[in-house]
Amino acid sequence: MKILAIDTATEACSVALQHNDVVTSRFEVCPQQHSQRLLPMVDEVLKEAGLALGELDLLAFGRGPGSFTGVRIATGMIQGLALGSGHKVAGVSTLEAMAHETATINSIDNLNANKDYYIAVASDARMDEVYFAVYKYSGNAISLVIEEQVCPPNVAIEQLDALDDANDVVAAGTGWTAYEELTHWLKDNSSQEMATVTLPNARFMLELAAVAFKQGNVSDAVAVEPVYLRDKVTWKKLPGRE
Repeated sequence: MKILAIDTATEACSVALQHNDVVTSRFEVCPQQHSQRLLPMVDEVLKEAGLALGELDLLAFGRGPGSFTGVRIATGMIQGLALGSGHKVAGVSTLEAMAHETATINSIDNLNANKDYYIAVASDARMDEVYFAVYKYSGNAISLVIEEQVCPPNVAIEQLDALDDANDVVAAGTGWTAYEELTHWLKDNSSQEMATVTLPNARFMLELAAVAFKQGNVSDAVAVEPVYLRDKVTWKKLPGRE
């Protein structure tokens, strides 16, 4: 299956293309440059794979949560690509993508081998909040156990403390270092592990998009919907503005 995935929901900008089990990808941390870098990165991976947009089977994008502007950039780009090609679109959770990457890395490195554990993803949402969700890794698959939400760090911690076997947790996302409460929680729980995954990567959205396609969880370009989790947008007040 030939899938193109893009993501600009955070400081990172990434594009990935899967073709014949070969993945071509680009990943850059480039704050405020997503709109300039995204399309060139799409062109680069298509040329490297020797494919035209019309030859793909599916388009995918990081549908959020993430920054309002970043999520809108990916949404607008994927709609444009889908309208031009007629392809279906799969929206992939940025939090699930980070959990999937964490599980993949752990499996490759043989960490927590043959062991069930939780993956707690906390991404800095600004305004003293995190985008938060918890997944359970079991039987070489991850499943959602605490729904996606935006909440203060202490609320995330309360939910983590309520988990069964809460000591078996791997943390992912920027929120763990952005907020002292979360940093201290990790330090106070010596069996906790900090994952190397901090930002979503389109490369790890490919498999999730393929699953969505098989399950029929895809849409036409006009029906593509981003996920913000909150209506308020982080912005800096200008002088004289309320």
